[in-house]
Amino acid sequence: MKDIFQANMLCDKCDIKTDKKVAIKDGFKLRFFECPKCKEKMYHPLDLKEYQEFKTLRQRHFDVKLRMVGNSFSVTIPREIIEFEEKFAQMEKEMNNMMRLSLDEPGKVSIRFRKLVR
Repeated sequence: MKDIFQANMLCDKCDIKTDKKVAIKDGFKLRFFECPKCKEKMYHPLDLKEYQEFKTLRQRHFDVKLRMVGNSFSVTIPREIIEFEEKFAQMEKEMNNMMRLSLDEPGKVSIRFRKLVR
């Protein structure tokens, strides 16, 4: 099945062929068409949908438990976060792989599931 981004698009205002471009926002690759004349941008609908899901999930705050497991501590990660990450990294196959955990500042710990897109 062809993707909409493989097609050529005309600007509905100027009737000119648009340019295909990519923008990186919050680690997301957003594909879009841009009219060279009026500069109107038309974003790929699937990219926008995934980005909106991320923004919605980012606004939520989760209360999780910290448990002692041997000489280490364990934190449960909410299913919504794992399901969101599975879309991008196919976490089912990689769940046993190591993840990057870092202490960002006092009281703030970060877990990286994958490398950030730059």
